[in-house]
Amino acid sequence: MNDFASNANWYLIQTKPRQEARAQEHLERQQFECFRPLRSAPLDAGRNRRLHEEELFPGYLFIRMDEEHSWYPIRSTRGVCRVVAFGGQPCPVQDALIEQIRQRLAQPAPPDLRFVQGEHVLVRTGDSEVQAIFLCEDGEERAVILLNLLQREQRVVMPRSALSRLPQLAAF
Repeated sequence: MNDFASNANWYLIQTKPRQEARAQEHLERQQFECFRPLRSAPLDAGRNRRLHEEELFPGYLFIRMDEEHSWYPIRSTRGVCRVVAFGGQPCPVQDALIEQIRQRLAQPAPPDLRFVQGEHVLVRTGDSEVQAIFLCEDGEERAVILLNLLQREQRVVMPRSALSRLPQLAAF
């Protein structure tokens, strides 16, 4: 990979849809250092949940290069859409941010917080806990639950982080 003394910075590249790997491959062939953050995610296949890698930032990857280097070869690389710029100038990304992303990806994955429709869950908000029924996921961070409020069942959208599995009772 190119090693450009102290003038080397990280920059953000927007890729063509679902062509992050292609862009990375072709940029690395040109001797550019690239960083395409990937995370493990469950691949739902019924009860057999396998893990696969997915883009942490779909449609983007980072490239390290000297700002004085010509941007033309990057713009004309297969899979690359454009260099992210503000006011016509490519904007450098701080090394510390790249390092934070790398450290976060190196940490063990949190326990699987996926629930099955109809599963009884525990909702924790502040100091209180209440039982509810999981209905479905609502995006990456939220879930729809069925909560019994004032003798009526209400559909409520909650952060998935507020839900947990009910403790297992020991069988006698």
